Amino acid sequence: MNGWNGTILRVDLTTGKSSFDEIPRILLEEYLGGRGLGVRLMREYYQLDPFDPAMPLIFAVGPLCGTGAPASAHLSIVSRSPLTDTIYDFSAGGRFPWRLKAIGVDALFITGSSPCPVVLSVAPDKIEILPADHLWGCDTPTTVAALKDLGSVAAIGPAGENGVLFANIMIDGGNSVGRGGLGAVMGSKNLKAVTVNGDHKTSIADPAMFDKTRQDIMRLFKASPVIFGPLGLSEFGTPVLVDLIAQRRMVPTENFRKTYFEHSANYSAPTIKDAYDTRKSGCYDCPIQCMKISKTGKPLPEYETLSGFGALNNIDDLHTIITANDICNKLGMDSISAAATLSVWGEIRGAFPTAGEIPGLLSDIALRRGDGKSLSLGSRRLAKILEHPELSMSVKSLELPGYDPRGAYGMALSYGTSNHGGCHLSAYPISHEILRKPVPTNRFSFSGKARIISIAEDTNAAVNSLVACQFAFFGASLEEYAELLTAVTGVSYSPQRLSEIGRRIVQTERFYNCNNGFTRADDILPERFFTEQGSSGDDISIQPLDKVRFEEELDKYYRIRGLNKNGCFDDADFLQKQP
Repeated sequence: MNGWNGTILRVDLTTGKSSFDEIPRILLEEYLGGRGLGVRLMREYYQLDPFDPAMPLIFAVGPLCGTGAPASAHLSIVSRSPLTDTIYDFSAGGRFPWRLKAIGVDALFITGSSPCPVVLSVAPDKIEILPADHLWGCDTPTTVAALKDLGSVAAIGPAGENGVLFANIMIDGGNSVGRGGLGAVMGSKNLKAVTVNGDHKTSIADPAMFDKTRQDIMRLFKASPVIFGPLGLSEFGTPVLVDLIAQRRMVPTENFRKTYFEHSANYSAPTIKDAYDTRKSGCYDCPIQCMKISKTGKPLPEYETLSGFGALNNIDDLHTIITANDICNKLGMDSISAAATLSVWGEIRGAFPTAGEIPGLLSDIALRRGDGKSLSLGSRRLAKILEHPELSMSVKSLELPGYDPRGAYGMALSYGTSNHGGCHLSAYPISHEILRKPVPTNRFSFSGKARIISIAEDTNAAVNSLVACQFAFFGASLEEYAELLTAVTGVSYSPQRLSEIGRRIVQTERFYNCNNGFTRADDILPERFFTEQGSSGDDISIQPLDKVRFEEELDKYYRIRGLNKNGCFDDADFLQKQP
């Protein structure tokens, strides 16, 4: 088989048993890998509680991984989120996906719960469940360093061990499977880390076609000002968005009470570059190298972390923000949810956390002590406990990231429709509304957004199933990657077919969520965005969203998706009609 291995490795941590099983070819061809394959494998499990031992934690790679396809050393981790209760996947890159694929599998399917802390070590000739009592309580860098001789490492920190609902999984210490709390699912299984160290090579059906298409994609990358321009991702990374979002007057400030932060230049991309003499880094074998590290090798924050620990919490000190990022990575927490939860807490108590308080509060969250015990539950549960549920700026319990929806109406709709919750990556309308010269009638209008968001969701579901980096699509398109996939697998793919596969994946996730009790009421934004204006200025007026128009566009989205007025399926046999 070309591209795919056709094999899944199943490991039961309760019994200690493992097996290599065949994946039917039709599932690979119709769900590709990554997010799609993981979502399909959840069919018999999606209604389980996230912390049920039988709930799977799925590591799934794609057919392009291991081939040298640009920006494709990625995998998706799939399960049910303890933070949102939605079906959840998160994509991350690095060496780990390559080495997992090189074991000779397309997915690692972990169930059960060990009676004591363990490490799952996977090599081509040996599957071992090793004791990890000595690592329990260790931070992620210490864990990765202790296990590096076993290969690439995916590990949790104390936050995952203690069940923090937004705990993450750190891959090789630098890449974060950040959102949704999948680190807590891993911790509930007493699984401290997974190591992989394969050496199998991925075969390509048509090497000549592959090489030609790869060269075409690289030319498109180099021609893209967003990727390789003087202010592009390769040069500055995602912090380049700090100034751009400020110019658009859509900076979430003081728990989204304002949309402009006058001190955001203190942590802008040029400021970081000057202060830390940044170096390029990134996922394994990726030409973009969008991650930035200091000259000493310290990973530096992405845009979302800068925004969250900066404007959202009314902090303008770069050192504090970078310290917060370090602590989240070491303790294994999603920095977006951590920062957002602190900002809700700050608004409720009438004082946002100071720069000096942040490190201690983050440690308290990871260890679930003092105020950290309630903060560890995420902003929605915290706000409910403190009797101010309206102040959680979240959708489906997932905290909103660094783009105020009053400044971009496509983003507003996509927050509501996302199957994950308040996630900017489900549709990623940034390219339509932010990374080009803004057209006010487009940016501040719901007109046509239902169609745009549904197409973008389908596209991104396909991208996350290939699995490729979304940044690659600031240069290339589904057309080039369909050709690349055809060259690798020998199976004919077109952009239309990939979009249809993406649509099936999105629909399946929606079906799971609806069967778990989600309805139209969960597709709405917090009331603040419909009743309070943002921070206008520089000839930009940030007004409250029109709730009537939002609801009208949501209706259109439902019609496009074939859903009823409640946002769900009338066809109870939907799953049975899918491959």
